[in-house]
Amino acid sequence: MAQELPYLQSYKNVGELFQKAKAAKVPEAFTQKFLAETIGLKASGDRPLINLLRLLGFLDSSGKPTPRYSALKNEKIAGIEIARGIRQAYQPLFDANENAQKLDGADLKGLVAQVSGADTGTTSKIVGTFKSLLKLADFESENQLAEDDESQSNDKENSQIDIKSQVDSRASSGSKDMRPEFHYNFQIHLPSNGSEETYANIFNAIRKVFK
Repeated sequence: MAQELPYLQSYKNVGELFQKAKAAKVPEAFTQKFLAETIGLKASGDRPLINLLRLLGFLDSSGKPTPRYSALKNEKIAGIEIARGIRQAYQPLFDANENAQKLDGADLKGLVAQVSGADTGTTSKIVGTFKSLLKLADFESENQLAEDDESQSNDKENSQIDIKSQVDSRASSGSKDMRPEFHYNFQIHLPSNGSEETYANIFNAIRKVFK
């Protein structure tokens, strides 16, 4: 089944969009006015850039910047967040090939055509938009962070299993140590003037009780 993939009619200003967004103050809302007056992209053909930012997860549905947008201000993680945004917006592409960002030329165009089912013209625009974003992204660091997160998650899970195992072991050991044991002490007062037969009858009676 064909999947819709984001594209721009003109993607020449994608790099400038992110460069200016990094330099400018984070707005309350990313509007067409902000795009034109602050970012400096005034052409009507630049307006779809706002929707692209939404699809990439930099803006919410109302146009307000998300934490991912704020991360653009940090040069160390800006490229990583762009890479994550690309994975989000082009998820069907990465579902088909987890290393879609490494493809080029005919391989990338073929994958896009396969996933989107688009005609040749639209396929070229999807590829062009995708590649313009890839130039800004840091997939290498993003992949490393994903591996680190997975490793930390596994370590935490293993640690929890070890703790549970120790607790269960101690509980089991404790239950054995705490097993109740009963001791009975009987005191028998024998008559001082009893005969041997009397004593024999008393002990025989006790023996019968505890058989």
